[in-house]
Amino acid sequence: MSTPKSSSEGGAGECRFRPSAGMRKTPQMEARSRARAAGTQEPQAASRKAETVAVADRLHSAAIQLLRRVRRQDIATGEGPARLSALSVLVFGGPKTLKELAAAEQVKPPTMSRMVAGLARSRLIDVEPDPEDRRRMRIRATVKGRQILQKGRELRIAYLASHLDRLSPQELSQLGEAVEILARLLKNWG
Repeated sequence: MSTPKSSSEGGAGECRFRPSAGMRKTPQMEARSRARAAGTQEPQAASRKAETVAVADRLHSAAIQLLRRVRRQDIATGEGPARLSALSVLVFGGPKTLKELAAAEQVKPPTMSRMVAGLARSRLIDVEPDPEDRRRMRIRATVKGRQILQKGRELRIAYLASHLDRLSPQELSQLGEAVEILARLLKNWG
């Protein structure tokens, strides 16, 4: 059973519990012990973590809203977002097998198979036997596929730029700095 630490031991109004012999410490208790031993102040660490989580939450929400809004421009390409996304994997990542493409897009192979068939019918991709294993197929973007994807990218960027143009020069500069920080973070994501 735990015994409370008296206020004279832990500071005014503070009540801490110590595990009795044989009782296992929780990870939180171990972290607090390490923080105290290192001289780290727990409130600062908790405050930093809370701030990090709050920023992550706002960034997540903003990223989703931004993507939804710029994706509206994809209608002009005549292709749906899922097909454009798969096509972008091939344009920027090079040829892939069906399994690799499905994994990159986080869908099951049968779903990707239907998507690949549609992209092939639209002549946005070529599907050829893999030179290393004739049982596997290699999927690559065609010139037409690259052009469609480039058109979609240009439309998205122009649409986004038209909205960024409303920012003050200082806000635009701050956003540019934030983008650099994000790019660095993503580069080292691991």
